[in-house]
Amino acid sequence: MHEMSLCEGVMQVLEDSAKSQGFTKVKTVWLEVGVLSGVEPEAMRFSFEVVINGTLAHGAKLEMIEVAADAWCLLCSKAVAIKQRYDACPDCGQYQLQVSGGDDLRVKELEVE
Repeated sequence: MHEMSLCEGVMQVLEDSAKSQGFTKVKTVWLEVGVLSGVEPEAMRFSFEVVINGTLAHGAKLEMIEVAADAWCLLCSKAVAIKQRYDACPDCGQYQLQVSGGDDLRVKELEVE
């Protein structure tokens, strides 16, 4: 389950931010999760609860914001929305797409004390 290692990375971001910004408690974490990131939401929630136990984020709420995917069509020379990897271009029907967004995970916002 790669969600556990992702949550460990999020926890590292929280600890680094706490040191640099001087907060001692995290109440809410907002994550932007791309639809192509391969993150399973329930596994992410479970992993988050395990990883934050006993840390400065103990008891924090996890909010996940789904980010749509887009790609650059090499034939149409324009950005298009896609629903999954290896989709055809919705305009020309060809498969020469380069994913340009929606495949990442990032901490968007924190509520801290």
